[in-house]
Amino acid sequence: MSKSISSVPGSMPRWRQYWVLTKPRVTQLAVFCAVIGMFLATPGMVPYPVLIGGVVGIWLLAGAAFAMNCLIEQAVDAKMKRTSWRPSATGEVTPVHITIFSMLIGSAGAVILWVFCNPLTMWLTVATFVGYAVIYTWLLKPATPQNIVIGGLSGAMPPALGWAAVTNTVSPEAWLLVLIIFVWTPPHFWALALYRRDDYVQSGLPMLPVTHGERFTLLNILLYTLILIAATLLPYIYGMSGLVYLISAIILGLIFLAYVIALFISYSDALAKKTFKFSITYLSLLFVVLLIDHYFI
Repeated sequence: MSKSISSVPGSMPRWRQYWVLTKPRVTQLAVFCAVIGMFLATPGMVPYPVLIGGVVGIWLLAGAAFAMNCLIEQAVDAKMKRTSWRPSATGEVTPVHITIFSMLIGSAGAVILWVFCNPLTMWLTVATFVGYAVIYTWLLKPATPQNIVIGGLSGAMPPALGWAAVTNTVSPEAWLLVLIIFVWTPPHFWALALYRRDDYVQSGLPMLPVTHGERFTLLNILLYTLILIAATLLPYIYGMSGLVYLISAIILGLIFLAYVIALFISYSDALAKKTFKFSITYLSLLFVVLLIDHYFI
């Protein structure tokens, strides 16, 4: 969907306006990480009711949280070129309708997780996405340039949710997966914030490139990337993965580091955008390799 089309009031069908509010691309990545957590939690196959119920329930609750995020940030989104086209920012979908929509799909997701998975998964998922929609969006994001670090735990939780769906527990292995995403989040998001910094200046949000400048942000991206590479070695050290994962994690980490070093040496918005896009590919491939190592090696 191009912004030139979607920014025109009434250009989207009503169903698509609500679909946009759930931030489907971000939701897809969250559900993908949850599914990986499900399969890593068992040496065999995930039972189909748990798999389907977990995917649908987590997707609905994540979508509900993102819809509330759009509602809370309605005024901020309207100031930013990247988000001003959203139906919440343009007023195409009213706050009352967003609230009702979020409550309906969130409640449906909670019931599905309770019935097809277990109460632990339901409560963890509810807590995770309430933490994102309220604690992060409402309290932390406008208060501190470290918002993405402090609030990153909510975004890092999906593997633990998937693990809980299968085992009704959250073991140390699940927390290792959470740690990887938690450490990955700052360099991923700050790369976006760098090439979108003019948007964040307009929004008034205290994002790190706005409050501390480009060089300080680049230094933080570099340091967090080094910590991330170290964190990705932990599954092998702990014994939950083998050499195939270890070698792949090192190679992927070095490629990510090469992007970050190049960005640090000679910054450009174009390179920051490439780094941001690769960070998504990096996380996806890392988790796929974990899965391959788990089942086939």
